[in-house]
Amino acid sequence: MTTHATGPANTPDLHWHDRKRYLWLLGLVPPTALFVATALVWGGNQLGWQAVTPVLWWIGPALVYVLVPALDLFFGPDGENPPEELFEQLENDRYYRFCTYLYLPFQFATLVFACYLWAADDLSWLGIDGGLGLVSKIGLAISVGVVAGIGINTAHELGHKKVELERRLAKIALAQSFYGHFYIEHNRGHHVRVATPEDPASARFGESFWEFLPRSVFGSLRSAWRLERERLHRLGGSPWTWRNDVLNAWAISAVLFAVLTAVFGVGILPYLVVQAVFGFCLLEVVNYLEHYGLLRSRTASGRYERCSPAHSWNSDHLVTNIFLYHLQRHSDHHANPTRRYQTLRSMEISPNLPAGYASMIVLAYLPPLWRRVMDERVLAHYDGDITRVNISPRRREAVLARHAGDGTGRA
Repeated sequence: MTTHATGPANTPDLHWHDRKRYLWLLGLVPPTALFVATALVWGGNQLGWQAVTPVLWWIGPALVYVLVPALDLFFGPDGENPPEELFEQLENDRYYRFCTYLYLPFQFATLVFACYLWAADDLSWLGIDGGLGLVSKIGLAISVGVVAGIGINTAHELGHKKVELERRLAKIALAQSFYGHFYIEHNRGHHVRVATPEDPASARFGESFWEFLPRSVFGSLRSAWRLERERLHRLGGSPWTWRNDVLNAWAISAVLFAVLTAVFGVGILPYLVVQAVFGFCLLEVVNYLEHYGLLRSRTASGRYERCSPAHSWNSDHLVTNIFLYHLQRHSDHHANPTRRYQTLRSMEISPNLPAGYASMIVLAYLPPLWRRVMDERVLAHYDGDITRVNISPRRREAVLARHAGDGTGRA
């Protein structure tokens, strides 16, 4: 239930304070988790628990798939919005910016430390005989991929801002996952075409995550390149220039990977690839659930209606919101893309997911369960009218015909 921080007769509550103010620092848990895991490995090995401690290298997926969903279930929804009268004050409070800036040094410290662990053949100081085993290295790569994936969300927050420093930091945060083109496609592509069949990052009704993943990855890449090529063409130039933000973002990743390989050896390359792929796949599963089945109608002129809060799935579960800088208040973000995370609101007009993003990610990996939970919610959002739903153009006629026959709305 959304609450509004206003007094009698809608007078502003100037005594309101952000009860999450210092909780935002918990966003630094993912990029510091590897160091905690390392300390626990050392301690466990000192106690003779060598058979158990390797599981700690899988701390990243344990956080995403187990701990955060459990905490979301325990603490439930947030239910509090900042009063509009204090938006400007909150927006100008630099503390909130530093909470996001701090993610980056820990992000890259984790990456460098992981490279050391992948390459080391003598970890006796940790109580390990030789180096890490293959399963531990893979778990470590996936844990680092979690940091990369949440780093893309940090880049998302920074990349929407008008401050040049923040936009540059966004490119740097994307370097680890080799997903620098997201900086272009998300801002100038996705936000324009969201909740339409033309948007590769808007999931369609009946489309599984495993179908959506390659369509979004390659479609977003093509879109980013086309957007930059058209921008540079308008300036009278070629896309093959360092002014191309796709190329210079990829160059940052290439330099990063080259330096790490030069320092730690080519043996780390497979794990760098694994963590990058896992990182951008974590982003894409969030993309999948944010707009699943939602569609903007066409106006009389044939253009799509303006994006409204009704075109994004929201969740106001407290813990995931803390870890993802209010990303779950996605409707307000699309309505006000430059608004900082601390002022985003939960809106009653928005369709709501039954759980936090962390829980829904697990569900998205299992298409039959996902459709059982979500398809009826999509139809309910449109009062049972399947014609108002975002369906793949090549499947649309078949889905409409089937729905007319059995009334289930299932593709």
